[in-house]
Amino acid sequence: MTFSLAGGALANDDLQAVISDSKNWAIQTGDYANTRYSKLNKITADNVKNLQVAWTFSTGVLRGHEGGPLIVGDVMYVHAPYPNTVFALDLNNDGKILWKYEPKQDANVIPIMCCDTVNRGVAYGDGKIFLYQADATLVALDAKTGKPVWSAKNAEAVDGSKGESGTSAPMVVKDKVIVGISGGEFGVRGHLTAYNIKDGKQAWRAYSMGSDKDTLVDPEKTMELGKPVGADSSTKTWEGDQWKVGGGTTWGWYSYDPKLNLIYYGTGNPSTWNPSQRPGDNKWSMTIMARDADTGMAKWLYQMTPHDEWDYDGINEMILADGIEIGGKPRDVLVHFDRNGFAYTMDRATGELLVAKKYDPAVNWASEIDMDKDSKTYGRPKLVAKYSTSKEDVNAQGICPAALGTKDQQPASYSPKTKLFYVPTNHVCMDYEPYKVSYTAGQPYVGATLSMYPAPNSHGGMGNFIAWDAAKGEIVWSKPEQFSVWSGALATDGDVVFYGTLEGYLKAVDKNGKELYKFKTPSGIIGNVTTYEHKGKQYVAVLSGVGGWAGIGLAAGLTKPNEGLGAVGGYAALSDYTALGGQLTVFAVPE
Repeated sequence: MTFSLAGGALANDDLQAVISDSKNWAIQTGDYANTRYSKLNKITADNVKNLQVAWTFSTGVLRGHEGGPLIVGDVMYVHAPYPNTVFALDLNNDGKILWKYEPKQDANVIPIMCCDTVNRGVAYGDGKIFLYQADATLVALDAKTGKPVWSAKNAEAVDGSKGESGTSAPMVVKDKVIVGISGGEFGVRGHLTAYNIKDGKQAWRAYSMGSDKDTLVDPEKTMELGKPVGADSSTKTWEGDQWKVGGGTTWGWYSYDPKLNLIYYGTGNPSTWNPSQRPGDNKWSMTIMARDADTGMAKWLYQMTPHDEWDYDGINEMILADGIEIGGKPRDVLVHFDRNGFAYTMDRATGELLVAKKYDPAVNWASEIDMDKDSKTYGRPKLVAKYSTSKEDVNAQGICPAALGTKDQQPASYSPKTKLFYVPTNHVCMDYEPYKVSYTAGQPYVGATLSMYPAPNSHGGMGNFIAWDAAKGEIVWSKPEQFSVWSGALATDGDVVFYGTLEGYLKAVDKNGKELYKFKTPSGIIGNVTTYEHKGKQYVAVLSGVGGWAGIGLAAGLTKPNEGLGAVGGYAALSDYTALGGQLTVFAVPE
């Protein structure tokens, strides 16, 4: 056992060294802290205007391209949405394809992927590339040859019959690979699972709701806002067995603090979207979770949106930042920009709630988060009754944000130089009408009709790119965009911040939000901007390929306004600016 643990620690040390070398981009989130910050500085605020396309690569797939490439040494690993092709490209030889892997999957998984057939990227570790397929199969590939080493089924069924799917990027931590599950719109009960990196055997699984044993919760030691959660903290907040099809899926991003040995992630919406069918707080959906990496046991939990009425999944990334000064002293914090429109700053060791503020002024479903520690509703949102969706067959209007949130999975970036967070946001509101729905395995379990539109009385667009002060809970600057900013941000030591737009532009701004550069790629960008260095030159890379929830109309050929869970009508104008594609574009400043 001692030898085994030592081996795992050594493997993690090797991976940490690869991740820490800024010449690489060896983890989807840039680092374990999810900062998406690069120490590379050869591309600067002065020369970024000279960026040119260095080379391109077609993935051959015409659906939404989320995530981004990994760069480890002289090899780039590029992924695609379903059928989840993976390419290894030789950076020393004009991007020659070293190997290609295309899994065989049951096509029945396609219609049960609610918001396009996206995949948020592969992971690297222990000489392997880890692919999480659409059918919820986790595959370990030899990084040099692309040959499968092992595979693990992370779902009860891989043919779509239970509504389970895989869209998230795995994360390698020590001797384990961490992976979640998608399918909340089909009544899938969420879980986070750890597999042994060597052989693919399951090490632990933590469900989002259920018994204390299933959720890996200790009634006395697991805390929420400084108090033990108590026995049956999940099941007693559900009516009957509704928790068994309760959602709370885990399709977002994961982060890790090596010093605390804690993994952080969020859980999604409770099922169904009709809140009257599931009385109670519906724990632990909509929750930030901090779990021991070795055992999966929960150290602390915090539910942001109890008894969700709006589909405000809590899956967005947890960014770990050190030395943020709050109340006159530096704190090591977790910062989370939730779909519900509030940005949370928390002590990541204890789960203490430090700051909770709106990061879009349009947010109206709640007035504020109760920050009074002596209050019975401490930590809960103060709801505005006008925007409740609690009545069946009644159309609640003017709710901000829309179900896709003030920010969806598109990750923000944090610069330790400026101490600011750079956040891609949605400036979108909705009408929401719930209706009664029954559960059938593998069939949609939504129970609501939505329509979406730009936030009224504003700049007319559907997005903003903002800089956020997490210590004060304030917007420092905001740059309006015509459509939602559905791309992940990248901040660099060169004092440049990059992001992509749904029309297809790669944009660069300085630390004050001034636009320095833009280039239109062949298709809308919902991928995440990455950077790396090869042979002394810094490059910037991004996947373009419109799709995802915002672009589902284009990606899936949908035309009715209420289709795509309400997004088709809201983003109908997108087809005037871009078309389907699947391309990697790599930029550099010429000599």
